[in-house]
Amino acid sequence: MASLVHMLQENGRIAAGLLLNLLVSICIVFLNKWIYVHHGFPNMSLTLVHFVVTGLGLYICQKLDIFAPKSLQPSRLLLLALSFCGFVVFTNLSLQNNTIGTYQLAKAMTTPVIIAIQTLFYKKTFSAKIQLTLIPITLGVVLNSYYDVKFNFLGMVFAALGVVVTSLYQVWVGAKQHELQVNSMQLLYYQAPMSSAMLLLVVPFFEPVLGQGGILGPWSFPALLMVLLSGVIAFLVNLSIYWIIGNTSPVTYNMFGHFKFCITLFGGYVLFKDPLSVNQGLGILCTLFGILAYTHFKLSEQEGNRSKLVQRP
Repeated sequence: MASLVHMLQENGRIAAGLLLNLLVSICIVFLNKWIYVHHGFPNMSLTLVHFVVTGLGLYICQKLDIFAPKSLQPSRLLLLALSFCGFVVFTNLSLQNNTIGTYQLAKAMTTPVIIAIQTLFYKKTFSAKIQLTLIPITLGVVLNSYYDVKFNFLGMVFAALGVVVTSLYQVWVGAKQHELQVNSMQLLYYQAPMSSAMLLLVVPFFEPVLGQGGILGPWSFPALLMVLLSGVIAFLVNLSIYWIIGNTSPVTYNMFGHFKFCITLFGGYVLFKDPLSVNQGLGILCTLFGILAYTHFKLSEQEGNRSKLVQRP
């Protein structure tokens, strides 16, 4: 009975974490879109603001005794911070050099790459049922992106690098929490400032810094207010991503990412009257079917593992 109550509490916590991530992720997509369209704030500079605000937010949380920092060697987080910068740079270059359809299709490949990395390098096993759920999910993304997919060599190089680096980043977020015995806040407390410093070195190569359109340019008060609000929401997004990966797995987080993609497409159709073709509607249903199947099989496996543990003398 006690184990059942604990399981329900644990599932409730994970559901609450996923719901928070869903709300803030959708919120930040539409807010960032507003900032880009109405204020023209540069993309990577906005990401830099996000991580600076995340670092400041965690510093305030630490001062309020919400969590206790753990002493970590920066060298042990160097690859994680570098992979984050690579993930931001290559996904932005992929978006810049590809159509939206090609960009989304490349992002969908992150899930199988994560499974391959965890199988080959972390000796993690995935059942055939779990692997088969990738078929309807990938098919759904293909249906959504089909008419907008256009290949060019440079774009495909950036997309491929983006997929590999993003997959490594998400695997390492989970692995580092377990390896260093830290929670999401303790890990982000060190990684956010490191990534901010690295991004600060990268931004000038891609975007203006001073003058019109630069991060230190003459922005209006409403623009700065929106950017600050975006930073606060990004703090919640970053924190919830680390928490979800640390408490579930990178694959589960990725499956949830596909669900958010469907919700965002549908939200764009309902709220902004964005066109939604029959193919996209079928794609959303196909992806949602794959996600529901993954959730069902994953929960069944977890229940089976718990039953085995309870039956052991």
